[in-house]
Amino acid sequence: MTTQPPSPDTSTVDLGASRDRKPVVALVFGGRSAEHVVSCATAASVLRSIDRERYDVLPIGITETGRWVLMADDPEPLQLTATHKPAVSGDNEVLVSPDPAGHSLSLREPGQVPRELGEVDVVFPLLHGPFGEDGTIQGLLELSDMRYVGSGVSASAVMMDKHLMKVVFRSAGLPVGPYVLITDKEWQRDPAASMDPVAALGWPVFVKPARAGSSVGVTRVESADQLKDAIEHARQFDPKVLVEAAIVGREVECGILEGRGSDPARASQVGEIAVTEGTHAFYDFESKYLDDSARLICPADLPEDIAETIREQSIKAFDAAGCEGLARVDWFYSPDGTLTLNEINTMPGFTPTSMYPRVWDAQGVSYRELITELIELALQRRLGLR
Repeated sequence: MTTQPPSPDTSTVDLGASRDRKPVVALVFGGRSAEHVVSCATAASVLRSIDRERYDVLPIGITETGRWVLMADDPEPLQLTATHKPAVSGDNEVLVSPDPAGHSLSLREPGQVPRELGEVDVVFPLLHGPFGEDGTIQGLLELSDMRYVGSGVSASAVMMDKHLMKVVFRSAGLPVGPYVLITDKEWQRDPAASMDPVAALGWPVFVKPARAGSSVGVTRVESADQLKDAIEHARQFDPKVLVEAAIVGREVECGILEGRGSDPARASQVGEIAVTEGTHAFYDFESKYLDDSARLICPADLPEDIAETIREQSIKAFDAAGCEGLARVDWFYSPDGTLTLNEINTMPGFTPTSMYPRVWDAQGVSYRELITELIELALQRRLGLR
């Protein structure tokens, strides 16, 4: 399968192109999930790199309590480091117009009469985790008839839930690993009984919140006596918990871009995550964002037929989920040649050092070109049911 890089200089349809101004892009970031700081870091990177000659930018932050505020167009306070965890704050509240004909945002400042911020052509929701990546903001934007980057309500919601994701992929004939689901009611009713099926998975296992990302709340469990504490830890982030069998294999990833018009989706080079031995037990939050222990090998050193299968199956997963815009598809490649689909991320980490932009960079698509292509795809999307 030959994968062509996108053409970021293709004209948009009607919005922006037919007006005597640049399209306005609202970057929405922060949010109520445990991945607030990761979202801020993503926004910092996009603010630095978005093509200012092509777009006007409106930075909108969502606080950890859910308030929308107008932020300064400055990436520095949003940078995530080992010594600084950024957060959205402010008193300048932003309101989304409920009028589908408006496509506008307004600003309410303390002691001031609300004023219009103007019409927005496309929203780029740089949100990770619940209350953003899970179909909630997508539903709000759909009600307001606003175009936005990324997947719609159903794909965002189902792919955020790792249990429902596996159900969809298994029904599509894609290979998923063994797991046990522990719901909130099962845990409250009888914790011991809800843990009983886990032993059949073998040890070790990974315990994780069903609806979280960025390795938040994930624990590698080596034995039964560690299981209860790991589940309680995961439940701090989500009352629905997934316990997955540990799969011995290399972690490889493929980036997917929606095709233009009726064109099929496009697959990137396949990259491999390598965590420096002895630093972390697995690819956790610290190795992803706070130190240099994780590195990407791209293209991954794989047999060509395996790499081709990963690209083809990643597109199949993207289509089976009904995704739009972008997704990162994560796999395990075992020593016996078996491929197991781990998960799909509808809004993957999006800093220049994140895996999704880097696998596309290896394909010849720069970070700025990738941002442009995603915005152009959103501008060309028709409103309503698709």
